Amino acid sequence: MDKVALLTGQETTLSRVEVEHIAELAKLSLTDEEKERFGEQLSAILEYAEVLQRLDTEAIPPTATVLPLRNVMAADEVRLSSSREDILANAPKTENGCFKVQAILE
Repeated sequence: MDKVALLTGQETTLSRVEVEHIAELAKLSLTDEEKERFGEQLSAILEYAEVLQRLDTEAIPPTATVLPLRNVMAADEVRLSSSREDILANAPKTENGCFKVQAILE
């Protein structure tokens, strides 16, 4: 019995069918050995989630982030831009001062 099972008093064990179903949902092709190993690992994760569910969080306010918010965006500044001719100079095809691309219709 692992540490989490000792804390919860019970073991959560996924069946082989459940592991295969999860693998199918994730579009994974697993060997028998991988099914066994991942089954044990997923079961341990679920057991730990059960421990977390039992924690009393009433005194803790809902939090979107634990990090302080700060704006990392630069201020907008009006600057000179390149001319239309300079921008279109490297375009493979142009028409009426715009990029010309092949139409993609389905």
